[in-house]
Amino acid sequence: MSEGQSREPRPQLARLGAELRRVRMLAGLSGRQIAQATGLSQPTVSRIERGASVPSLPELTAWADAAEVSEDRRALLLGLGEAAVNEVTPLRDRTSGGLAAVQEDVRTLEATARTLRNFQPGIVPGLLQTAAYARSILSLADQAASPAEAVFARMARQEILHQAGRSFEFLLTEAALRYRPGTRALRTAQLDHLAAVVTLENISFGVIPADAEMHAITRCGFVLYEDRIDDLPPFVIAETPHASVYANDPAGVQVYRDQLAAFRESAVYGDEALKIVRRIAHPRS
Repeated sequence: MSEGQSREPRPQLARLGAELRRVRMLAGLSGRQIAQATGLSQPTVSRIERGASVPSLPELTAWADAAEVSEDRRALLLGLGEAAVNEVTPLRDRTSGGLAAVQEDVRTLEATARTLRNFQPGIVPGLLQTAAYARSILSLADQAASPAEAVFARMARQEILHQAGRSFEFLLTEAALRYRPGTRALRTAQLDHLAAVVTLENISFGVIPADAEMHAITRCGFVLYEDRIDDLPPFVIAETPHASVYANDPAGVQVYRDQLAAFRESAVYGDEALKIVRRIAHPRS
């Protein structure tokens, strides 16, 4: 398993694997017997129990049947299976190692994807932030923590923008550009920086004007991790106020691809997008 794969946020999957191993052992069944009962290979049974693979609903049901679990235990397994498909990581778990640790985890995940697609309705994305803007955002994220190490880690993440073979899409609302986590001068510097960075050839940059006709609801920001190394599956992380939602099932990923396609219909690109950025940064020029 690659480093990026091992550090993907999958606590629900790990819990499901541990519970499946537990019911197998309580039933006195070997991995080979479970494999025969479910139609899986022994290596796949092992990966599931390690939390490295998600069983399908029929496989999960067959596992429960073979172990002759109670109805309550069966309901628990099915619930864990559903949670593992669309992983939810509470923010208290994401920040237990501190803001800097979160940035390092995100950097590891970004390294596994050749293409990153970022939709942000509220703020400028981390990969495009200045150090001052990042310090303000991180201070708002955790007012009790010192953001210095996290700011350094966030700035280090931006090296990926200049790596060969990487491509990026950033789609922001006008509201995200107008969001001001500090002084007007701080925002002006941020927007000037953004206008320069998004001219890189490997970046597609769009803005949804405030008066644009919308084709989807802007519920939350999200990042699509696609074209991944070692043929790993694409996945999405969506940020909500209470948790990070992780999805790698094809249907879940497609929901976000469809959302992004709908947002693109409302967006402007190229010089038009940069005009909006510069007009907000320098309203009197």
